[in-house]
Amino acid sequence: MTKPVTPYNDTEEKKAQVARMFDNIAHRYDFLNHLFSLGIDNLWRRKAVKILARHLAHSKTNTPQRLLDVATGTGDFAVTAARRIPTAHITGYDLSEGMLEVGRVKMTKLGLSERVQMQQGDAENMPFKDVSFDALTVAFGVRNFQDLQAGLREMHRVLAPGGLGLILEFSKPTAFPIKQVFHLYFRFIMPTIGRWVSRDSAAYSYLPESVAAFPEGEAMRDILCGKPAGIEFASCRIHRLTGGIASLYEVRKAGGPNA
Repeated sequence: MTKPVTPYNDTEEKKAQVARMFDNIAHRYDFLNHLFSLGIDNLWRRKAVKILARHLAHSKTNTPQRLLDVATGTGDFAVTAARRIPTAHITGYDLSEGMLEVGRVKMTKLGLSERVQMQQGDAENMPFKDVSFDALTVAFGVRNFQDLQAGLREMHRVLAPGGLGLILEFSKPTAFPIKQVFHLYFRFIMPTIGRWVSRDSAAYSYLPESVAAFPEGEAMRDILCGKPAGIEFASCRIHRLTGGIASLYEVRKAGGPNA
């Protein structure tokens, strides 16, 4: 079995290392995230939330929609969803308490703390009951799971029949010259700046290494919807974003009014 890509070269399991890494960089995470993406990550989130809002508008329910934002970090995806979907009640769920603390302050400042609850926990073993959420999102988080399939099965379990899942993740562009520019920026420039600003020498080296090792495109579709993986979302649509720098996987669980 291939050794998983981890932030630090020590004996801790991957999820413990990931939690420690994000605790270490939480104080600078939002600044670096938007700096490195040149703000394009906001456009990606807005596209995802537009799809989410359209799905919920056709769900034919008058009750408040229950949304789960897995690997919420400091809650940027939750904020975008809360602003676009005023009837939504959102649970932001993350392994890193340091990131969640930053997120809680953010929700208070934005007046969203009553609608967005931030909860600490392991995405591969969530405390929520089956079919607890009408929709779920995860941005740049599934790549950090210790056991990808276990985390995806948990997401499938807590999603209501007919529910929508949106998974936003980095991918690897293939077209010239985006491929070459992305490689230079992602492998050399970004880690150097990240180490200097965050004071964590490993965090921004781990990012390109984990992206390089992560399945994408049809390989990811097979994991999400293929029977051998045992997850079996009913459908999986792939949106390639900004020349393939990121991919948005739109998955649906079988059953419900949208089946």
